[in-house]
Amino acid sequence: MRDFSIDIVWAKLQMGVSAVGGWLGYFLGGMDGLLIALVVFMALDYVTGVMCAISDKALSSAVGFRGICRKVLILLLVGVAHIVDAHVVGTGEALRTAVVCFYLSNEGVSMLENAAHLGLPAPEKLKAILEQLHNREINGSEGAGLPQEPEDGDTGSHPGNQ
Repeated sequence: MRDFSIDIVWAKLQMGVSAVGGWLGYFLGGMDGLLIALVVFMALDYVTGVMCAISDKALSSAVGFRGICRKVLILLLVGVAHIVDAHVVGTGEALRTAVVCFYLSNEGVSMLENAAHLGLPAPEKLKAILEQLHNREINGSEGAGLPQEPEDGDTGSHPGNQ
């Protein structure tokens, strides 16, 4: 009898996780290479931000929670861009791709800033490519209603950047 109830709980848990995963896949426009790269960059930026905070002896759960909220908001904006592409514009994924590329480059630049903060030199070629992508996304989005670079220069999850 006990095995039966565990099986039911396990099946319901699997259904719940599948439903959430299916909805996220729909909302974010599928798990393509750009979105995978963005999620990886977001996680690595958060980790490097925590490393900087530990190095500065300024680790704070409030600042860490704010960083997580920012990452969730990035994913929400990717989802909104996908919904606009799919249901308002009706063709392609231009807005979603632009939003993902903007935040992908933003997270990459932030990781390089965190590396520099920890005293690690950044490869110039990588730095140039990320800055070029970042600048292209900012300049290409002017007047198009896409996200703009934060005015305060905030690009990452490092406590000093928040």
